[in-house]
Amino acid sequence: MATANLSPLSNPSLSFNSNPQLPRKSPISLLPKTLLKPSLLSHPHKSHISFSSQNPLSHVISGDVESSADSSYFDDDDKPREECGVVGIYGDSEASRLCYLALHALQHRGQEGAGIVAVNNKVLQSITGVGLVSEVFNSSKLDQLPGDLAIGHVRYSTAGSSMLKNVQPFVAGYRFGSVGVAHNGNLVNYRELRAMLEDNGSIFNTSSDTEVVLHLIAISKARPFFLRIVDACEKLKGAYSMVFATQDKLVAVRDPYGFRPLVMGRRSNGAVVFASETCALDLIEATYEREVYPGEVLVVDKDGVQSLCLMTHPEPKQCIFEHIYFSLPNSVVFGKSVYESREYFGEILATEAPVDCDVVIAVPDSGVVAANGYAAKAGVPYKIGLIRSHYVGRTFIEPSQKIRDFGVKLKLSPVRAVLEGKRVVVVDDSIVRGTTSSKIVRLLKEAGAKEVHMRIASPPIIASCYYGVDTPSSEELISNRMTVEEIREYIGCDSLAFLPLDSLKKLLGEDSPSFCYACFSGKYPVEPTELKVKSIGDFVDDGLNGSIENIDGGWVQGPRNHNKDRISDVQKLPSLS
Repeated sequence: MATANLSPLSNPSLSFNSNPQLPRKSPISLLPKTLLKPSLLSHPHKSHISFSSQNPLSHVISGDVESSADSSYFDDDDKPREECGVVGIYGDSEASRLCYLALHALQHRGQEGAGIVAVNNKVLQSITGVGLVSEVFNSSKLDQLPGDLAIGHVRYSTAGSSMLKNVQPFVAGYRFGSVGVAHNGNLVNYRELRAMLEDNGSIFNTSSDTEVVLHLIAISKARPFFLRIVDACEKLKGAYSMVFATQDKLVAVRDPYGFRPLVMGRRSNGAVVFASETCALDLIEATYEREVYPGEVLVVDKDGVQSLCLMTHPEPKQCIFEHIYFSLPNSVVFGKSVYESREYFGEILATEAPVDCDVVIAVPDSGVVAANGYAAKAGVPYKIGLIRSHYVGRTFIEPSQKIRDFGVKLKLSPVRAVLEGKRVVVVDDSIVRGTTSSKIVRLLKEAGAKEVHMRIASPPIIASCYYGVDTPSSEELISNRMTVEEIREYIGCDSLAFLPLDSLKKLLGEDSPSFCYACFSGKYPVEPTELKVKSIGDFVDDGLNGSIENIDGGWVQGPRNHNKDRISDVQKLPSLS
């Protein structure tokens, strides 16, 4: 790490509270049904093992073998992608194994890479690898990660030869010891910070914006360590929910806007747990205590949990897509049940965009809860009209004679007994490019559906996300180029309706201003001033074909002005009772 002489930003108003009287949220109640998102992406296994000692000059010993993906990339339903999930555990002798289990629960947030850093006798030991959590870790590898402090990370990222070195957590040595970090989010001033650091002599090993944070910590003059984190975070703009592991502390921090989720829980033995979602706490039997508040830094060590205010912001901007798509239905995110949110989204669609139909089905798995809500409100039977294969991997062999819609048929199988001769409402969570939706409509009609009416449980996506979600460029977003009627014609369905943005905000009530709707409105809480970090969506056509060789170095243009309101052309009906 570089040690260039940069003056740290001061914060005279910082107050350290060793016994904060912060409001607590009630423990999670068990939800009626757990809906799991299957892991659809897999990789040839390769691992990266590194050991970080107290000597910063010998902090990384790596052994990895590069291998390249050799076949087609299969994108899951042409959806936006949550970049990653994080977990941190302090005070349990089985920390790394609990971390492993928690990462399993967060696997839906990223399937391309996983890693764990554990601290034992003040030495940070790291294992990272490309692939699913179950592919990267086994019992013998977890035996190499003893200690009662651990952090972990699952990642959805770009592909290619540099993938492995970008897998987190990152571990680095600097003049006062070693630190590991796992980051969920995206920094909108990453390039500016990196250029500044490189001008002052820093050398970067990855293309990840997370490495910038480590460099900023290394050059900080603040003492003690957690103030170095505060010092570094004051220079960051954008979304970050991070966990840090030092030789004796676990630190959690969330950006002032609270874009990405981060919660705190506690096991019966007193061990403190941080995770991106409460579903991870449930799996390892930790009781949900509360969110890490926007702009808060929590430090956990032998003296307990201590809190300080990094910086305040009067109006958080939490990602609404966590409730629409990213989080599991059995999670509580931003203080709200994801299951209940999606059920309400379906009810709104049934109220504001009704249609005569015989059956309601879902595009599995993310459309299931909203479809249940739609069917219940409309008084129409909900049935399983599409069966999803949970065994489709990253690569597959296409038949020599092309089969139309091969990729979709491989993953989604229509149930003719449910569809034949029926007027069908099919509920999905979102439409991005529209190519997969058109194939699903054709699949349903080929299976005998008399009519196909699509209902989308989110407003139209017209703008790219810059806060930790991998979305295509605005030019690729179908709702940015077409009206709802034009999209309906392109997809080939008999009717199409999106969740109206106004109705979504009305449902959220007084909490509505606390959410970010930039992908629906093009209005950014933190305006991106530079190019967006590379996005796999710009290089792969609907996940069925397309080269992944040129992903590295790809950048997406910054936001443009959107002068047309494309939120919905559905006629407004009276609000839900």
